Amino acid sequence: MPLAFNEEQRSLKDTARDFANDNTPVEALRKLRDSKDPLGYSKEHWGQMIELGFGGIIFPEAYGGFDFGVKGLAGCCEEFGRTLTASPLLSSVALSGSLILEAGSEEQKQALLPAISMGEKRVAVALEEGSRHNPAGVSLKGTLNGKSSENGFTLNGRKTLVVDGHVADLLIVAARTSGEPGEQEGISLFLVDPKAQGVEIQKNGMTDSRNYARISFTDVELDSTALLGEEGNGFAALDKALDVARICLSAEMFGSTQEVFERTVQYFKERKQFGVLIGTFQALQHRAAFMFTEIQVCKTLLMNALNALESGADNAPAMISAARAKICEIAELVTNEAVQLHGGIGVTDELEIGLFLKRARTSQILFGDERFHYDRYATLSGF
Repeated sequence: MPLAFNEEQRSLKDTARDFANDNTPVEALRKLRDSKDPLGYSKEHWGQMIELGFGGIIFPEAYGGFDFGVKGLAGCCEEFGRTLTASPLLSSVALSGSLILEAGSEEQKQALLPAISMGEKRVAVALEEGSRHNPAGVSLKGTLNGKSSENGFTLNGRKTLVVDGHVADLLIVAARTSGEPGEQEGISLFLVDPKAQGVEIQKNGMTDSRNYARISFTDVELDSTALLGEEGNGFAALDKALDVARICLSAEMFGSTQEVFERTVQYFKERKQFGVLIGTFQALQHRAAFMFTEIQVCKTLLMNALNALESGADNAPAMISAARAKICEIAELVTNEAVQLHGGIGVTDELEIGLFLKRARTSQILFGDERFHYDRYATLSGF
């Protein structure tokens, strides 16, 4: 398959670029941060994104979507990464929407996916319980009320790093109904009303200004209809949905990395030292050339992973981990280099380079950093 977007995907990507440049430049994120906006994103901008169809990119037409696929969504995420656009696109559409598509019953899909597509419902996945990505490490308890699932469940435990958890209209909670933490079997998925008795949500502000939440569940009673998918068999669907979120977040990071590199090269063309442009210094040229080649490697890996995912290839999970690991690694390299090559101003809040660096650091941890994904790639490849 070609290492390029097709005509429809390029058009969608261009629309995302124009929207981001006109409506959500980096300055918009700065304003949200400085005003301590409780929502964490602009309702107006999110509404405009919904009107442009971004909420339904990956959903089939039967569920109110446009069926452009993950590759189409990833192209948009790349452009939004260039401006650090704040929105629930990653949490509600890429992750939650994919999980409902994978695990949900036909009734659940019909009820939830059109609402997500139209921006009427924001959904967040409550998975992590520690500071590092560990999708099988679920310990939050889902206890049967009686002898069968028909009597419902009770949830007890805590979750952290829930993206957009504090603004969600619905939570998808990964709970352990059998087995031990670290085992893939025994993980069940539940649809939980964030306003239900026993649910306590705390917004967790982090350095990158993305929305996260800590959520505790104390004797939260659920009926049998809250179960998403089969009891105890939620991991496979969860891992597939995580792969969609992983590649979309990687595309966003790739866009941010390109933007930081281009800004640094532009600075080389403007900044003078000892009476000459610093871009004429051979040592800096070498550093820029190395970053450029590594960014091209990232692009190839990203497109290979997207092609594998779209075609349903058996090695798609491994390719996604390969792309994610490399992009995390190079995002760290390029943002570090950008700060150094801009000199003292590179670490000031006045310069936007620092905002990209902060986003890169937290995005590396979310859904697995390079260590997690190099290990996953090796395991999936039989090493």
